[in-house]
Amino acid sequence: MPFTPLHLGVGACCKAVGQRHFSFMIFAGTQVLMDIEPLLGLIYGWQYLHLHTHNLIGATLIGSIALLIGKSISQWVLRSILNDRDWSISWRTAAISAYIGSFSHILLDAFMHHDVYWFYPWILKNPLLGLIPYSVIFYSCICAILVGGFGFYLCKYKNES
Repeated sequence: MPFTPLHLGVGACCKAVGQRHFSFMIFAGTQVLMDIEPLLGLIYGWQYLHLHTHNLIGATLIGSIALLIGKSISQWVLRSILNDRDWSISWRTAAISAYIGSFSHILLDAFMHHDVYWFYPWILKNPLLGLIPYSVIFYSCICAILVGGFGFYLCKYKNES
């Protein structure tokens, strides 16, 4: 299912650990960009839904696009919401967030989708498929969202006191 919130568990945990050094907004935007191909594939009935974007080349390309457009969009949104003109996201933070987003996405999807080929177009095999049961991945992602969210607010509360 495209645009699943399950990928956000990784981002929530990274945000809890990284705080201002990780942009959850850029990470989430990267997840949406990663799933444009599967969405189009479902609409048009393609045989392969993850062929071009869910590999190392595609993830690098999408991470780069997310980095370039995500930094300015995220800064604009955060400045508008927080009313703080000095709010900024460093290029390093944007890059870390975008690339963790794209590479964690293909890692998680490789366990459950037959058409995720990390080394496409050279090697059309997915050695991770079925290695971890879907239910374990699903509940781990749900737990990661809860743990990451709780961890973020715990660290934020601790730093404000």
